[in-house]
Amino acid sequence: QVQLVEDGGALVQPGGSLRLSCAASGSILSINTMGWYRQNPGKERELVAVISSGGSSNYADSVKGRFSISRDNAKNTVYLQMNSLEPEDTAVYYCYLHAVEMVSRGVHRFTELWGQGTLVTVSA
Repeated sequence: QVQLVEDGGALVQPGGSLRLSCAASGSILSINTMGWYRQNPGKERELVAVISSGGSSNYADSVKGRFSISRDNAKNTVYLQMNSLEPEDTAVYYCYLHAVEMVSRGVHRFTELWGQGTLVTVSA
């Protein structure tokens, strides 16, 4: 099975910075897309940033210029560097993975997985 472990959520003051990380482990043959979404109570989960296996990235307009996504393919890990944080960035941040998983010998499947979520609070 594939697992995701997130880290980095914290309380930070407006204007501050945080770095989130998400490491994938398990029977992974290849990773297509990794990324981050966020969600507040009563609201839909929204895209923050995603990055493809080739390194192409896509950001929500609200975070462009402030957040940066990167990945370490050797470690199956994705990072989200968040700068100039604003109170509106407060949310639970979820790691997302789309990968090819080895189910058994010679049997593969596409897998989508969400992390358990890490809380980012931006407040004075």
